[in-house]
Amino acid sequence: MGSYADEENGNGLPSSPPNNSIFRYNSPLVQVCLIGLVCFCCPGMFNALSGMGGAGQVDHTASNNANTALYTAFAIFGILGGGIYNILGPKKTLFVGCSTYILYAGSFLYYNHHKHQAFVVVAGGLLGVGAGLLWAAQGAIMTSYPPHDRKGTYISMFWSIFNMGGVIGGLIPFVSNYNRTTAASVNDGTYIGFMVFMVIGTFLSLAILHPSKVIRNDGSSCTNIKYSSVSVELIQILKLFGNWKMLLMVPASWASNFFYTYQFNNVNGVLFNLRTRGLNNVFYWGAQMIGSVLIGSIMDYSFKSRKARGLVGIIVVGLLSTAIWGGGFAKQLTYSHDDVPNHIVLLDFKDGSKFAGPFVLYFSYGLLDAMFQSMVYWVIGALADDSEVLSRYSGFYKGIQSAGGAVAWQVDSHNVPFINQLIANWALTTISFPLLVALVVLAVKDDSKDEEGATKEVAITSNRDISTTVDYPNKE
Repeated sequence: MGSYADEENGNGLPSSPPNNSIFRYNSPLVQVCLIGLVCFCCPGMFNALSGMGGAGQVDHTASNNANTALYTAFAIFGILGGGIYNILGPKKTLFVGCSTYILYAGSFLYYNHHKHQAFVVVAGGLLGVGAGLLWAAQGAIMTSYPPHDRKGTYISMFWSIFNMGGVIGGLIPFVSNYNRTTAASVNDGTYIGFMVFMVIGTFLSLAILHPSKVIRNDGSSCTNIKYSSVSVELIQILKLFGNWKMLLMVPASWASNFFYTYQFNNVNGVLFNLRTRGLNNVFYWGAQMIGSVLIGSIMDYSFKSRKARGLVGIIVVGLLSTAIWGGGFAKQLTYSHDDVPNHIVLLDFKDGSKFAGPFVLYFSYGLLDAMFQSMVYWVIGALADDSEVLSRYSGFYKGIQSAGGAVAWQVDSHNVPFINQLIANWALTTISFPLLVALVVLAVKDDSKDEEGATKEVAITSNRDISTTVDYPNKE
């Protein structure tokens, strides 16, 4: 059985020597930018599609059921994705994952003409599998490649490129449906536009290098991984459920996708007309770019001590979260699920002051999302150095995150009052902050050599399996 370590040369060393340019193809900067572009084209476009509410359909039922299937599968394969990545490597993992996004967008193109949910729901489930693979690979790359003192910067850079996909993706329905101000499903051209970008992203994933070929400017490799196997990965993944560090992250993981359903369906999808929902998403994902840069700067440059930077970042996001969810609560008191059918005219971007308040709220939700998730990724990246360990940590995060998403879509399908959904989201994010503070205090070290024992874990794993690496011929 081969492994993605086969992409190394015969002696297990990087195939090309490093040079000092940060713009060389095998530099962490270029590779993080490439994974950002892949996510720009695939999950970025998916975010724009979901952000319209109901994936662009007037009736949200098909979208909600598809998303339930998606996030249920995602919860499983998000957790397994780290192990799969350690066995298959980035190219195969990403290519398979990206291809499922194309199918998902195509299923809604089909649904525009044939109102059969089965294809959409199956496509959603397959996307859950693919998304689990993609995000485990992305998490390993984004958290393990950067230098220790620039992880926040690299995370914010990735987040900005990725969310530019949502910005461009938001323009597609805005332009395609500009003259359609009444309630309607988006046209075929919108879905076709999304699919074109997703195809590009799928093939771009083949440009991602194997971790052993990515060399930092100081000449160090970004990973120590030599070989992994199914049995090793299953054991290591099962251990995550007893890992106290991962358990402290469960509320933050659950919350970080749980709020999308409320924000997309019950704020953007309920308050605004079709073309304005697309425009709102341009700014929602644009706000994410701003938020990721802000929190990345705080968590890399605010203090010399890494632990202090982490604590300050969590406090800043916690205060902002309280303010934004408080504003959302005030707005939610003005409308409810029972009022929605009585909306004669949905808000349009030309409505001036009536539009401004809800727009700023939705923009703020995007800002908070990026800051919250970038903060969590920074904490994950501070727990270990090696991509083998971090791929499992990232997969666990995405798996729990997706389980929360699956529940949230069904909560909305069962017409739970909007105010209850908001309170649940606010409570989950608030609970996360003191637990993340405890995690940073107890597990994040200022001396990277003492970090969490991850290198010891990698060494044990590598020693256990090193005998298998030398017997397998190179495949690439």
